[in-house]
Amino acid sequence: MSNLKKIPKFKSEAQERAFWEKHDSSDYVDWNKAKTASLPNLKPSTKTISLRLPETLLDRIKVAANKRDMPYQSLIKAWLMEDVDQDRKTG
Repeated sequence: MSNLKKIPKFKSEAQERAFWEKHDSSDYVDWNKAKTASLPNLKPSTKTISLRLPETLLDRIKVAANKRDMPYQSLIKAWLMEDVDQDRKTG
């Protein structure tokens, strides 16, 4: 039989975060009994960036996006992902 400690009740997420920053979870959880979780509906974290483009290039991107009936920001992301994926395969 294990001697696991009882996880305390927390009044807030901040209080729980502070607790786990100072305590080892293996004192509270039997990780040998843990199961892999599948979280298929999680969306990746995003970060807003500022990108300076020449106006003529931005105009051309907007025209290309309009032809595809999509926001120009989405087209830029799609092109960047394609380029990065291609670079990973060849690099």
